[in-house]
Amino acid sequence: MSVSEQQVLEALKQITDPNTKKDFVAGKSAKNIKIDGNNVSLDIVLGYPAKTVTGAIQQLVTDKLKSLPGIGNVSVNVTTHIVSHSVQRGVKLIPGVKNIIAVASGKGGVGKSTTAVNLALALAAEGAKVGIMDADIYGPSQPLMLGISGRPESQDGQKMEPMIGHGLQAMSIGFLIDVETPMVWRGPMVTQALEQLLNETNWSDLDYLVVDLPPGTGDVQLTLAQKVPVTGAVIVTTPQDVALIDARKGLKMFEKVGIPIIGIVENMSLHICSQCGHEERVFGQGGGERMCSDYNVEFLGALPLDIAIREQTDAGNPPVVANPDGRVAEIYREIARRVAVKVAEQAQDFSARFPNIVIQNT
Repeated sequence: MSVSEQQVLEALKQITDPNTKKDFVAGKSAKNIKIDGNNVSLDIVLGYPAKTVTGAIQQLVTDKLKSLPGIGNVSVNVTTHIVSHSVQRGVKLIPGVKNIIAVASGKGGVGKSTTAVNLALALAAEGAKVGIMDADIYGPSQPLMLGISGRPESQDGQKMEPMIGHGLQAMSIGFLIDVETPMVWRGPMVTQALEQLLNETNWSDLDYLVVDLPPGTGDVQLTLAQKVPVTGAVIVTTPQDVALIDARKGLKMFEKVGIPIIGIVENMSLHICSQCGHEERVFGQGGGERMCSDYNVEFLGALPLDIAIREQTDAGNPPVVANPDGRVAEIYREIARRVAVKVAEQAQDFSARFPNIVIQNT
Protein backbone atom coordinates (compact mmCIF):
# COMPACT_ATOMS: atom_id res chain seq x y z
CA MET A 1 0.00 0.00 0.00
CA SER A 2 1.47 3.35 -1.06
CA VAL A 3 1.75 6.40 1.17
CA SER A 4 -0.90 9.09 0.56
CA GLU A 5 -0.43 12.84 0.46
CA GLN A 6 -2.96 13.13 3.28
CA GLN A 7 -0.75 10.96 5.50
CA VAL A 8 2.23 13.19 4.72
CA LEU A 9 0.25 16.35 5.52
CA GLU A 10 -1.05 14.88 8.79
CA ALA A 11 2.53 14.01 9.78
CA LEU A 12 3.73 17.53 8.96
CA LYS A 13 0.94 18.98 11.11
CA GLN A 14 2.37 17.12 14.10
CA ILE A 15 5.80 18.80 14.02
CA THR A 16 6.56 22.44 14.74
CA ASP A 17 9.08 24.75 13.12
CA PRO A 18 11.27 25.71 16.12
CA ASN A 19 11.61 29.27 14.80
CA THR A 20 8.04 30.15 13.79
CA LYS A 21 6.39 27.98 16.48
CA LYS A 22 3.89 26.82 13.81
CA ASP A 23 3.52 23.41 12.21
CA PHE A 24 4.80 23.12 8.65
CA VAL A 25 1.30 22.99 7.13
CA ALA A 26 -0.18 25.92 9.04
CA GLY A 27 3.00 27.91 8.34
CA LYS A 28 2.64 27.11 4.61
CA SER A 29 6.26 25.96 4.46
CA ALA A 30 5.60 22.54 2.94
CA LYS A 31 5.68 22.77 -0.86
CA ASN A 32 5.90 20.47 -3.90
CA ILE A 33 4.96 17.25 -2.12
CA LYS A 34 5.59 14.38 -4.55
CA ILE A 35 4.78 10.75 -3.92
CA ASP A 36 6.14 7.88 -5.97
CA GLY A 37 4.80 4.64 -4.49
CA ASN A 38 6.24 4.66 -0.97
CA ASN A 39 8.88 7.31 -1.72
CA VAL A 40 8.23 10.92 -0.68
CA SER A 41 9.97 14.14 -1.65
CA LEU A 42 9.06 17.70 -0.66
CA ASP A 43 10.44 21.20 -0.23
CA ILE A 44 10.39 23.14 3.02
CA VAL A 45 10.48 26.81 1.99
CA LEU A 46 11.27 29.16 4.87
CA GLY A 47 10.42 32.85 4.75
CA TYR A 48 13.41 33.70 6.92
CA PRO A 49 17.17 32.92 6.78
CA ALA A 50 18.15 29.88 8.85
CA LYS A 51 21.45 28.60 7.47
CA THR A 52 22.81 27.41 10.84
CA VAL A 53 19.68 25.37 11.66
CA THR A 54 18.70 24.14 8.18
CA GLY A 55 20.15 20.70 8.91
CA ALA A 56 18.15 20.39 12.14
CA ILE A 57 14.89 21.34 10.36
CA GLN A 58 15.63 18.88 7.55
CA GLN A 59 16.32 16.12 10.11
CA LEU A 60 13.15 16.94 12.07
CA VAL A 61 10.93 16.60 8.98
CA THR A 62 12.78 13.54 7.65
CA ASP A 63 12.55 11.65 10.97
CA LYS A 64 8.80 12.34 11.23
CA LEU A 65 8.05 11.17 7.69
CA LYS A 66 10.19 8.05 8.15
CA SER A 67 7.94 7.07 11.05
CA LEU A 68 5.00 6.58 8.65
CA PRO A 69 4.11 2.92 8.09
CA GLY A 70 5.41 1.48 4.84
CA ILE A 71 7.46 4.57 3.97
CA GLY A 72 10.34 4.24 1.51
CA ASN A 73 12.91 6.89 0.67
CA VAL A 74 12.34 10.40 2.06
CA SER A 75 13.90 13.45 0.42
CA VAL A 76 13.50 16.84 2.15
CA ASN A 77 14.97 19.96 0.57
CA VAL A 78 15.06 23.05 2.83
CA THR A 79 15.35 26.46 1.13
CA THR A 80 14.78 30.11 2.02
CA HIS A 81 12.75 32.69 0.10
CA ILE A 82 12.81 36.23 1.53
CA VAL A 83 10.39 38.80 0.09
CA SER A 84 9.57 42.48 0.62
CA HIS A 85 6.98 43.27 3.29
CA SER A 86 4.60 46.15 3.73
CA VAL A 87 5.75 49.51 5.11
CA GLN A 88 4.08 52.81 6.06
CA ARG A 89 1.35 53.90 3.67
CA GLY A 90 2.54 56.30 0.97
CA VAL A 91 6.26 55.55 1.41
CA LYS A 92 8.09 53.93 -1.51
CA LEU A 93 10.60 51.12 -1.15
CA ILE A 94 14.28 51.92 -1.66
CA PRO A 95 15.75 50.24 -4.78
CA GLY A 96 17.85 47.21 -3.92
CA VAL A 97 16.38 46.84 -0.40
CA LYS A 98 13.58 44.38 0.44
CA ASN A 99 13.14 45.10 4.16
CA ILE A 100 14.37 47.82 6.54
CA ILE A 101 14.74 47.03 10.25
CA ALA A 102 15.23 50.04 12.54
CA VAL A 103 17.17 49.43 15.76
CA ALA A 104 16.31 52.08 18.33
CA SER A 105 16.56 52.98 22.00
CA GLY A 106 15.09 55.75 24.08
CA LYS A 107 18.43 56.69 25.59
CA GLY A 108 22.13 56.30 24.87
CA GLY A 109 24.52 53.89 26.51
CA VAL A 110 22.32 50.78 26.37
CA GLY A 111 24.36 49.05 23.64
CA LYS A 112 22.05 49.82 20.71
CA SER A 113 24.82 50.15 18.09
CA THR A 114 26.50 46.98 19.33
CA THR A 115 23.15 45.17 19.10
CA ALA A 116 22.52 46.58 15.61
CA VAL A 117 25.85 45.45 14.14
CA ASN A 118 25.65 42.00 15.72
CA LEU A 119 22.03 41.60 14.58
CA ALA A 120 23.08 42.48 11.02
CA LEU A 121 26.01 40.05 11.17
CA ALA A 122 23.78 37.33 12.63
CA LEU A 123 21.24 37.74 9.80
CA ALA A 124 24.14 37.43 7.35
CA ALA A 125 25.44 34.35 9.19
CA GLU A 126 22.01 32.79 8.66
CA GLY A 127 22.39 33.27 4.90
CA ALA A 128 20.71 36.62 4.16
CA LYS A 129 22.14 39.52 2.15
CA VAL A 130 22.41 42.30 4.69
CA GLY A 131 23.39 45.96 4.89
CA ILE A 132 23.79 48.33 7.81
CA MET A 133 23.06 52.05 7.71
CA ASP A 134 24.50 54.22 10.49
CA ALA A 135 21.83 56.88 11.05
CA ASP A 136 23.61 58.41 14.05
CA ILE A 137 24.93 61.51 12.29
CA TYR A 138 26.34 63.10 15.46
CA GLY A 139 28.02 59.98 16.79
CA PRO A 140 28.65 57.41 14.02
CA SER A 141 30.13 54.21 15.41
CA GLN A 142 29.64 51.56 12.72
CA PRO A 143 32.95 52.28 10.88
CA LEU A 144 34.83 51.41 14.10
CA MET A 145 32.63 48.43 14.95
CA LEU A 146 33.00 46.93 11.46
CA GLY A 147 36.71 47.77 11.21
CA ILE A 148 36.20 49.76 7.98
CA SER A 149 38.36 52.71 6.93
CA GLY A 150 38.57 54.76 3.75
CA ARG A 151 36.03 56.64 1.67
CA PRO A 152 33.15 55.28 -0.44
CA GLU A 153 33.57 55.45 -4.22
CA SER A 154 31.07 56.39 -6.90
CA GLN A 155 30.92 54.62 -10.25
CA ASP A 156 28.45 57.00 -11.90
CA GLY A 157 29.08 60.25 -10.05
CA GLN A 158 25.59 60.10 -8.53
CA LYS A 159 25.39 57.18 -6.12
CA MET A 160 27.98 55.97 -3.59
CA GLU A 161 29.01 52.35 -3.48
CA PRO A 162 28.52 50.91 0.03
CA MET A 163 31.61 50.00 2.03
CA ILE A 164 32.04 46.31 2.88
CA GLY A 165 32.81 44.94 6.34
CA HIS A 166 32.56 41.25 7.30
CA GLY A 167 30.30 40.73 4.27
CA LEU A 168 27.89 43.55 5.20
CA GLN A 169 27.16 46.48 2.89
CA ALA A 170 27.62 49.54 5.09
CA MET A 171 27.12 53.30 4.89
CA SER A 172 27.81 55.95 7.54
CA ILE A 173 28.55 59.66 7.73
CA GLY A 174 31.68 58.43 9.50
CA PHE A 175 33.06 57.32 6.12
CA LEU A 176 32.75 60.85 4.76
CA ILE A 177 34.28 62.93 7.55
CA ASP A 178 37.43 62.90 9.65
CA VAL A 179 37.06 60.78 12.79
CA GLU A 180 37.59 63.81 15.08
CA THR A 181 35.35 66.23 13.15
CA PRO A 182 32.18 67.11 15.11
CA MET A 183 28.92 67.43 13.16
CA VAL A 184 27.81 70.91 14.25
CA TRP A 185 24.53 70.73 12.35
CA ARG A 186 20.95 71.71 13.07
CA GLY A 187 18.07 69.25 12.66
CA PRO A 188 17.17 69.93 8.99
CA MET A 189 20.77 69.30 7.86
CA VAL A 190 20.88 66.06 9.84
CA THR A 191 17.65 64.74 8.33
CA GLN A 192 18.78 65.73 4.84
CA ALA A 193 22.05 63.85 5.39
CA LEU A 194 20.11 60.77 6.53
CA GLU A 195 17.95 60.82 3.40
CA GLN A 196 20.99 61.22 1.17
CA LEU A 197 22.91 58.40 2.81
CA LEU A 198 19.92 56.09 2.39
CA ASN A 199 18.81 57.06 -1.10
CA GLU A 200 22.16 57.85 -2.69
CA THR A 201 23.84 54.59 -1.71
CA ASN A 202 23.85 51.89 -4.37
CA TRP A 203 22.48 49.08 -2.16
CA SER A 204 22.75 45.75 -3.96
CA ASP A 205 19.93 43.20 -3.63
CA LEU A 206 19.59 43.36 0.17
CA ASP A 207 17.17 41.10 2.02
CA TYR A 208 17.51 43.32 5.10
CA LEU A 209 18.93 46.77 5.77
CA VAL A 210 19.52 47.32 9.49
CA VAL A 211 19.33 51.02 10.41
CA ASP A 212 21.22 51.96 13.58
CA LEU A 213 19.25 54.97 14.89
CA PRO A 214 20.55 57.61 17.29
CA PRO A 215 18.95 57.52 20.76
CA GLY A 216 15.83 59.54 21.45
CA THR A 217 12.65 60.50 19.60
CA GLY A 218 13.74 63.53 17.60
CA ASP A 219 14.19 64.69 14.00
CA VAL A 220 15.97 61.59 12.69
CA GLN A 221 13.33 59.22 14.07
CA LEU A 222 10.50 61.33 12.65
CA THR A 223 12.16 61.51 9.23
CA LEU A 224 12.56 57.74 9.30
CA ALA A 225 8.87 57.34 10.12
CA GLN A 226 7.66 59.74 7.43
CA LYS A 227 10.03 59.17 4.50
CA VAL A 228 11.86 55.85 4.93
CA PRO A 229 10.07 52.52 4.22
CA VAL A 230 10.54 50.77 7.57
CA THR A 231 9.32 47.18 7.88
CA GLY A 232 9.62 47.12 11.66
CA ALA A 233 11.55 48.35 14.69
CA VAL A 234 13.62 46.57 17.34
CA ILE A 235 13.86 48.36 20.70
CA VAL A 236 17.04 47.90 22.77
CA THR A 237 17.01 48.51 26.51
CA THR A 238 18.67 47.41 29.73
CA PRO A 239 16.70 46.09 32.73
CA GLN A 240 17.33 49.40 34.54
CA ASP A 241 14.24 51.53 35.25
CA VAL A 242 15.90 54.68 33.88
CA ALA A 243 16.54 52.97 30.53
CA LEU A 244 13.08 51.40 30.45
CA ILE A 245 11.33 54.76 30.91
CA ASP A 246 12.98 56.06 27.72
CA ALA A 247 12.60 52.75 25.86
CA ARG A 248 8.84 52.96 26.46
CA LYS A 249 8.82 56.44 24.89
CA GLY A 250 10.63 55.08 21.82
CA LEU A 251 8.16 52.22 21.52
CA LYS A 252 5.16 54.57 21.77
CA MET A 253 6.67 56.85 19.11
CA PHE A 254 6.88 53.99 16.59
CA GLU A 255 3.32 52.96 17.43
CA LYS A 256 2.08 56.51 16.79
CA VAL A 257 3.71 56.70 13.34
CA GLY A 258 2.48 53.25 12.28
CA ILE A 259 5.76 51.31 12.32
CA PRO A 260 5.31 47.77 13.73
CA ILE A 261 7.37 46.84 16.79
CA ILE A 262 9.19 43.58 16.04
CA GLY A 263 10.23 43.14 19.65
CA ILE A 264 12.54 44.12 22.49
CA VAL A 265 16.15 43.10 23.17
CA GLU A 266 17.37 43.38 26.76
CA ASN A 267 21.08 44.18 26.83
CA MET A 268 23.42 43.90 29.85
CA SER A 269 20.89 41.55 31.41
CA LEU A 270 23.28 39.53 33.55
CA HIS A 271 26.93 39.91 34.60
CA ILE A 272 29.01 36.77 35.10
CA CYS A 273 32.30 37.39 36.91
CA SER A 274 35.21 36.31 34.71
CA GLN A 275 37.21 35.38 37.82
CA CYS A 276 34.80 33.38 39.96
CA GLY A 277 31.71 32.80 37.80
CA HIS A 278 29.38 34.62 40.20
CA GLU A 279 26.19 35.83 38.49
CA GLU A 280 24.83 39.27 39.32
CA ARG A 281 21.92 41.30 37.91
CA VAL A 282 23.78 44.62 37.92
CA PHE A 283 20.98 46.63 36.26
CA GLY A 284 17.98 44.88 37.79
CA GLN A 285 15.92 41.93 36.63
CA GLY A 286 13.01 41.27 34.28
CA GLY A 287 12.53 44.87 33.13
CA GLY A 288 12.48 44.05 29.42
CA GLU A 289 10.03 41.20 29.88
CA ARG A 290 7.69 43.38 31.95
CA MET A 291 7.76 46.02 29.22
CA CYS A 292 6.90 43.37 26.63
CA SER A 293 3.99 42.20 28.77
CA ASP A 294 2.72 45.78 29.22
CA TYR A 295 2.72 46.50 25.47
CA ASN A 296 1.99 43.00 24.15
CA VAL A 297 5.21 42.80 22.10
CA GLU A 298 7.73 39.98 21.85
CA PHE A 299 10.76 39.59 24.11
CA LEU A 300 13.41 38.71 21.50
CA GLY A 301 16.23 37.80 23.86
CA ALA A 302 18.62 38.89 26.60
CA LEU A 303 22.36 39.48 26.33
CA PRO A 304 24.93 39.36 29.13
CA LEU A 305 27.16 42.20 30.31
CA ASP A 306 30.35 40.66 28.94
CA ILE A 307 33.73 42.35 28.51
CA ALA A 308 34.41 40.24 25.39
CA ILE A 309 31.46 41.87 23.58
CA ARG A 310 32.91 45.32 24.22
CA GLU A 311 36.50 44.35 23.38
CA GLN A 312 35.67 42.50 20.17
CA THR A 313 33.23 45.13 18.88
CA ASP A 314 35.63 48.02 19.65
CA ALA A 315 38.30 46.11 17.73
CA GLY A 316 36.09 45.96 14.62
CA ASN A 317 35.47 42.24 15.06
CA PRO A 318 32.06 41.80 16.78
CA PRO A 319 31.27 38.53 18.64
CA VAL A 320 29.15 37.02 15.85
CA VAL A 321 32.25 36.88 13.62
CA ALA A 322 34.99 36.87 16.31
CA ASN A 323 33.60 33.82 18.11
CA PRO A 324 30.81 32.33 15.95
CA ASP A 325 30.61 29.18 18.11
CA GLY A 326 30.31 31.12 21.38
CA ARG A 327 27.17 31.56 23.44
CA VAL A 328 26.85 35.31 22.68
CA ALA A 329 26.93 34.67 18.91
CA GLU A 330 24.34 31.92 19.39
CA ILE A 331 22.02 34.35 21.26
CA TYR A 332 22.38 36.95 18.50
CA ARG A 333 21.56 34.34 15.83
CA GLU A 334 18.48 33.24 17.81
CA ILE A 335 17.37 36.89 18.00
CA ALA A 336 18.10 37.39 14.28
CA ARG A 337 16.01 34.37 13.27
CA ARG A 338 13.14 35.56 15.44
CA VAL A 339 13.36 39.09 13.98
CA ALA A 340 13.30 37.61 10.46
CA VAL A 341 10.32 35.39 11.33
CA LYS A 342 8.39 38.40 12.67
CA VAL A 343 9.18 40.31 9.46
CA ALA A 344 8.08 37.32 7.35
CA GLU A 345 4.73 37.21 9.18
CA GLN A 346 3.87 40.74 8.07
CA ALA A 347 1.85 41.47 4.96
CA GLN A 348 3.82 41.31 1.72
CA ASP A 349 4.52 44.35 -0.43
CA PHE A 350 3.34 43.90 -4.03
CA SER A 351 4.07 47.42 -5.32
CA ALA A 352 6.95 46.18 -7.47
CA ARG A 353 4.51 44.04 -9.47
CA PHE A 354 2.45 46.99 -10.66
CA PRO A 355 3.61 48.78 -13.80
CA ASN A 356 4.16 52.52 -13.84
CA ILE A 357 1.37 54.32 -15.67
CA VAL A 358 2.66 57.01 -17.99
CA ILE A 359 0.28 59.44 -19.72
CA GLN A 360 1.57 60.88 -22.99
CA ASN A 361 0.16 63.23 -25.60
CA THR A 362 0.01 61.43 -28.92
